[in-house]
Amino acid sequence: MTLEEQRLEESRQRRAHWKRWGPYVSERQWGTVREDYSSSGSAWNYFPHDHARSRAYRWGEDGLAGISDRHQLICFALALWNGKDPILKERLFGLTGSEGNHGEDVKEYYYYLDSTPTHSYMKFLYKYPQSEFPYAWLVEENRRRGRNEFEFELMDTGVFDADRYFDVFVEYAKVSPEDILIQITACNRGLDAAELHLLPTFWFRNT
Repeated sequence: MTLEEQRLEESRQRRAHWKRWGPYVSERQWGTVREDYSSSGSAWNYFPHDHARSRAYRWGEDGLAGISDRHQLICFALALWNGKDPILKERLFGLTGSEGNHGEDVKEYYYYLDSTPTHSYMKFLYKYPQSEFPYAWLVEENRRRGRNEFEFELMDTGVFDADRYFDVFVEYAKVSPEDILIQITACNRGLDAAELHLLPTFWFRNT
């Protein structure tokens, strides 16, 4: 029996709560029916990305590479700032259904690279441009395009040209159900030095 199989068995028998902490924080809580209190039932327009940094959620939280306990009482996620963006990069950016020429769409590059069944090990990758993130351009250009045209993607803006971006890896490893190592590794893929602020954040969900 492998160590992970032992953890699964301990979890099944409730001798150790290996699944108490896991990737239970969504990448995007804004613009969903979970947070829709509009009179018209228009979740996308009621709670767009632009509101997410200044309004409290009612039914969950979101973040980059986030984890929480299974009741989502305590959350952890990574925030980033490249010194140029007007806001912190705290959650995934995307288009609402009316903004995208093919409907709702996240305009980011992120990858879940690994996770064991008990989440005793997890690995996440986010690709963060070193230049200002083109929030307005992505909205305006996709809204302008028709349904028969290609979507305007983040890669099309040129922010990744000459590899001017950071690969930000977030890894979690559990020593025990409550003892978790968090390792954040940022790799500058460009040739020149660039500014990057890492802001690991713990918070209590709005209950």
